[in-house]
Amino acid sequence: MNVLIVERYHADYADALAQAEPGLVLHAGPDPETLAEVARDCPVWFGQPDLIAALLRRGGRPRWVQSTWAGIAPLLADDLPRDYRLSRAVGVFGQVMAEYALTYLLLHERQVLSRLASQVEQRWDNRQPPSLGGRRLLIVGVGDIGRSVAEFLAPFGLVLDGVAREPRPLPGFAEVAGLDELPRLAARADYVLNLLPDTPQTCDLYDAALFARMKPTALFINAGRGSSVVDADLVAALEAGHLAGAVLDVCRVEPLPPGHPLWTAPRLLLTGHSAAPTLRGPVARLFLDNLGRFRRDEALRGELDFQRGY
Repeated sequence: MNVLIVERYHADYADALAQAEPGLVLHAGPDPETLAEVARDCPVWFGQPDLIAALLRRGGRPRWVQSTWAGIAPLLADDLPRDYRLSRAVGVFGQVMAEYALTYLLLHERQVLSRLASQVEQRWDNRQPPSLGGRRLLIVGVGDIGRSVAEFLAPFGLVLDGVAREPRPLPGFAEVAGLDELPRLAARADYVLNLLPDTPQTCDLYDAALFARMKPTALFINAGRGSSVVDADLVAALEAGHLAGAVLDVCRVEPLPPGHPLWTAPRLLLTGHSAAPTLRGPVARLFLDNLGRFRRDEALRGELDFQRGY
């Protein structure tokens, strides 16, 4: 079978796939322009959505695309075809996203930055910090990654709430409500972790009204999509003291341009879209598992519903 790999790390993926399945005919590279011709003879594509979108615009028509990213927003553009099967990277980002969340929960709970400031000022800071035990964490978006984050964080004694497309019971969660209940759950949370995808329903979700509902002691973490946040409203909420702080891994425009208000907002930390790095070994194994499913005409892990956008 001819397989096209269009990826920044194409060589690593090609080596992994060639060792696992020597019978695959692999065509790999990072440049859609040079791969456009060979793509026409490849029914299976494997790679990053932005490069795959460029190939689709050049007339390529795969039967199945396996994304190396969890997010597939570039492939949902109005001018692109949707007559193929598409699967997202699932089951590979839970631990690294949990590590990211835990880093900043502990940073906030243990007052690390203010203690560093005290050290710079040569001022002894013997405040006794509280514990994560009993703190309430709201995970907004309890899909594959959100449920995995909850599983990793549960041993720290956090009370976990969730927001999903529809309310439903989930193991480890005190409550999982629908998106319409976000203001109510956010109002009682000590931490709000956004993991929502980029859809019309999630755009501008975090606005002035929602930030006003949150506790002034709450920390907001966005590791989902930048389009979920109204930047000016977040800056205003931080300036007015409606939030204790914010950690943003994603922004509406990336890289964030010089002079943008987020750079200088008080108590805001930017982490440069580094929350959940792609681990190439697990992604390659996911592709091989889905390749077997594709050959057997079975449901794919992480298969996208184009109507819902996830």
